[in-house]
Amino acid sequence: MNYSFGLPLKHNFAEQIYYNGLFLPHEIKMILDLWKDDETLKATLSAGESGEYVDELRKSSVMFIKNEPQNKWVYDKMAGLAMKTNNERYWFDLLGFEEELQLTRYSEGDFFDWHMDFGAGDISARKLSITVQLSDPDEYEGGDLQFMANQKVISAPREKGTIIVFPSFVMHRVTPITKGVRQSIVGWVWGPPYR
Repeated sequence: MNYSFGLPLKHNFAEQIYYNGLFLPHEIKMILDLWKDDETLKATLSAGESGEYVDELRKSSVMFIKNEPQNKWVYDKMAGLAMKTNNERYWFDLLGFEEELQLTRYSEGDFFDWHMDFGAGDISARKLSITVQLSDPDEYEGGDLQFMANQKVISAPREKGTIIVFPSFVMHRVTPITKGVRQSIVGWVWGPPYR
Protein backbone atom coordinates (compact mmCIF):
# COMPACT_ATOMS: atom_id res chain seq x y z
CA MET A 1 0.00 0.00 0.00
CA ASN A 2 1.31 3.48 -0.85
CA TYR A 3 1.41 5.91 2.08
CA SER A 4 2.88 8.88 0.18
CA PHE A 5 0.16 11.30 1.40
CA GLY A 6 -0.43 12.51 -2.14
CA LEU A 7 3.23 13.44 -2.75
CA PRO A 8 5.31 11.82 -5.49
CA LEU A 9 7.78 9.32 -4.06
CA LYS A 10 11.40 10.41 -4.58
CA HIS A 11 14.26 7.95 -4.30
CA ASN A 12 17.13 10.24 -5.30
CA PHE A 13 18.81 10.87 -1.95
CA ALA A 14 22.61 10.91 -2.06
CA GLU A 15 25.07 11.69 0.74
CA GLN A 16 26.95 14.03 -1.61
CA ILE A 17 26.66 15.30 -5.18
CA TYR A 18 29.62 16.46 -7.30
CA TYR A 19 29.59 19.08 -10.06
CA ASN A 20 32.21 20.64 -12.32
CA GLY A 21 32.22 23.71 -14.52
CA LEU A 22 30.16 26.16 -12.45
CA PHE A 23 33.13 28.50 -12.04
CA LEU A 24 35.46 29.15 -14.98
CA PRO A 25 39.24 29.33 -14.35
CA HIS A 26 39.29 33.15 -14.44
CA GLU A 27 36.40 33.22 -11.92
CA ILE A 28 38.28 30.91 -9.56
CA LYS A 29 41.22 33.32 -9.77
CA MET A 30 38.88 36.23 -8.97
CA ILE A 31 37.62 34.35 -5.91
CA LEU A 32 41.15 33.53 -4.75
CA ASP A 33 42.04 37.22 -5.15
CA LEU A 34 39.37 38.05 -2.54
CA TRP A 35 41.63 36.55 0.14
CA LYS A 36 43.03 39.29 2.38
CA ASP A 37 45.53 38.26 5.03
CA ASP A 38 44.50 41.17 7.27
CA GLU A 39 40.87 39.90 7.35
CA THR A 40 41.60 36.28 8.21
CA LEU A 41 40.58 34.58 11.42
CA LYS A 42 41.47 31.33 13.11
CA ALA A 43 38.61 28.94 12.35
CA THR A 44 36.27 28.31 15.27
CA LEU A 45 33.70 25.67 16.11
CA SER A 46 29.97 26.24 16.22
CA ALA A 47 29.48 23.56 18.88
CA GLY A 48 30.09 24.32 22.54
CA GLU A 49 30.66 27.91 23.52
CA SER A 50 29.95 30.45 20.79
CA GLY A 51 33.03 31.14 18.71
CA GLU A 52 35.11 28.53 20.51
CA TYR A 53 38.56 27.77 19.07
CA VAL A 54 39.57 24.14 19.64
CA ASP A 55 42.71 23.25 17.70
CA GLU A 56 42.40 19.56 18.62
CA LEU A 57 39.30 19.41 16.37
CA ARG A 58 39.88 22.12 13.78
CA LYS A 59 42.83 24.14 12.61
CA SER A 60 42.63 26.43 9.57
CA SER A 61 42.28 30.08 8.56
CA VAL A 62 39.06 31.61 7.27
CA MET A 63 37.72 34.88 5.97
CA PHE A 64 34.24 35.74 4.79
CA ILE A 65 33.03 36.88 1.38
CA LYS A 66 30.86 39.85 2.11
CA ASN A 67 27.40 39.69 0.54
CA GLU A 68 27.92 42.93 -1.40
CA PRO A 69 27.04 43.84 -5.00
CA GLN A 70 30.54 43.09 -6.33
CA ASN A 71 30.33 39.54 -4.90
CA LYS A 72 26.71 38.87 -5.92
CA TRP A 73 27.79 36.68 -8.85
CA VAL A 74 29.47 34.20 -6.46
CA TYR A 75 26.39 33.99 -4.23
CA ASP A 76 24.05 33.72 -7.24
CA LYS A 77 25.98 30.87 -8.87
CA MET A 78 26.25 28.88 -5.65
CA ALA A 79 22.61 29.49 -4.67
CA GLY A 80 21.42 28.46 -8.13
CA LEU A 81 23.34 25.19 -7.96
CA ALA A 82 22.13 24.51 -4.42
CA MET A 83 18.51 25.01 -5.51
CA LYS A 84 18.99 22.77 -8.59
CA THR A 85 20.50 20.03 -6.41
CA ASN A 86 17.74 20.38 -3.83
CA ASN A 87 15.03 20.12 -6.49
CA GLU A 88 16.62 17.01 -7.98
CA ARG A 89 17.65 15.20 -4.79
CA TYR A 90 16.39 16.40 -1.41
CA TRP A 91 13.25 18.56 -1.52
CA PHE A 92 14.21 20.37 1.69
CA ASP A 93 12.43 23.62 2.57
CA LEU A 94 15.14 26.22 1.89
CA LEU A 95 15.40 29.96 2.50
CA GLY A 96 18.87 30.82 1.18
CA PHE A 97 22.29 31.85 2.49
CA GLU A 98 21.84 33.44 5.92
CA GLU A 99 25.58 33.37 6.67
CA GLU A 100 28.34 34.86 4.56
CA LEU A 101 30.24 32.46 2.33
CA GLN A 102 33.49 31.38 3.94
CA LEU A 103 36.87 31.23 2.22
CA THR A 104 38.93 28.56 3.97
CA ARG A 105 42.68 28.00 3.80
CA TYR A 106 44.31 24.82 5.08
CA SER A 107 48.10 25.09 5.40
CA GLU A 108 50.59 22.44 6.50
CA GLY A 109 49.31 20.79 9.70
CA ASP A 110 45.76 22.17 9.33
CA PHE A 111 42.72 19.89 9.38
CA PHE A 112 39.08 19.59 10.44
CA ASP A 113 38.15 16.38 12.27
CA TRP A 114 34.84 14.49 11.84
CA HIS A 115 31.86 16.81 12.24
CA MET A 116 28.46 17.83 10.90
CA ASP A 117 27.62 21.38 9.77
CA PHE A 118 24.21 21.01 11.44
CA GLY A 119 23.62 21.04 15.19
CA ALA A 120 22.11 22.89 18.13
CA GLY A 121 21.84 26.66 18.33
CA ASP A 122 22.52 28.98 15.41
CA ILE A 123 23.55 26.20 13.05
CA SER A 124 20.28 24.29 13.49
CA ALA A 125 18.88 26.07 10.40
CA ARG A 126 21.57 24.72 8.07
CA LYS A 127 20.08 22.30 5.54
CA LEU A 128 22.57 22.04 2.64
CA SER A 129 26.33 22.49 2.71
CA ILE A 130 28.19 23.46 -0.44
CA THR A 131 31.94 23.62 -0.96
CA VAL A 132 34.05 24.62 -3.96
CA GLN A 133 37.58 23.30 -4.47
CA LEU A 134 39.78 26.30 -5.38
CA SER A 135 43.24 24.65 -5.39
CA ASP A 136 44.88 22.39 -7.95
CA PRO A 137 45.36 18.91 -6.48
CA ASP A 138 49.13 19.12 -7.11
CA GLU A 139 49.40 22.24 -4.91
CA TYR A 140 49.02 20.25 -1.68
CA GLU A 141 49.24 16.80 -0.10
CA GLY A 142 46.74 15.43 2.39
CA GLY A 143 43.75 17.71 2.87
CA ASP A 144 41.20 15.22 1.56
CA LEU A 145 37.54 16.10 2.05
CA GLN A 146 36.03 12.83 3.23
CA PHE A 147 32.51 11.67 4.05
CA MET A 148 31.28 8.89 6.32
CA ALA A 149 28.55 6.88 4.60
CA ASN A 150 27.34 3.52 5.89
CA GLN A 151 30.52 3.11 7.94
CA LYS A 152 32.68 3.67 4.85
CA VAL A 153 34.96 6.63 4.26
CA ILE A 154 34.53 8.24 0.83
CA SER A 155 37.00 10.84 -0.48
CA ALA A 156 35.66 13.69 -2.62
CA PRO A 157 37.30 14.51 -5.97
CA ARG A 158 40.22 16.96 -5.70
CA GLU A 159 39.93 18.54 -9.17
CA LYS A 160 40.07 22.34 -9.11
CA GLY A 161 36.58 23.78 -9.52
CA THR A 162 34.79 20.70 -8.18
CA ILE A 163 31.68 21.59 -6.20
CA ILE A 164 30.28 19.26 -3.58
CA VAL A 165 26.72 19.66 -2.26
CA PHE A 166 25.56 17.57 0.69
CA PRO A 167 23.01 17.65 3.52
CA SER A 168 24.48 19.51 6.48
CA PHE A 169 23.82 16.53 8.77
CA VAL A 170 26.26 14.27 6.86
CA MET A 171 29.50 13.50 8.75
CA HIS A 172 32.64 14.76 7.01
CA ARG A 173 36.21 15.86 7.66
CA VAL A 174 39.30 17.37 6.03
CA THR A 175 42.39 15.26 6.65
CA PRO A 176 45.62 16.98 7.78
CA ILE A 177 47.59 18.88 5.16
CA THR A 178 51.10 17.45 4.97
CA LYS A 179 52.43 19.80 2.28
CA GLY A 180 51.26 22.96 0.51
CA VAL A 181 47.97 24.85 0.83
CA ARG A 182 44.36 23.89 0.05
CA GLN A 183 41.73 26.62 -0.43
CA SER A 184 37.97 26.32 -0.76
CA ILE A 185 34.68 28.16 -0.40
CA VAL A 186 32.18 26.81 2.11
CA GLY A 187 28.55 27.89 2.35
CA TRP A 188 25.40 26.74 4.12
CA VAL A 189 21.88 27.07 2.77
CA TRP A 190 19.39 27.60 5.58
CA GLY A 191 15.80 26.51 5.94
CA PRO A 192 13.00 26.27 8.50
CA PRO A 193 13.13 23.45 11.08
CA TYR A 194 12.69 19.92 9.81
CA ARG A 195 9.12 18.68 10.15
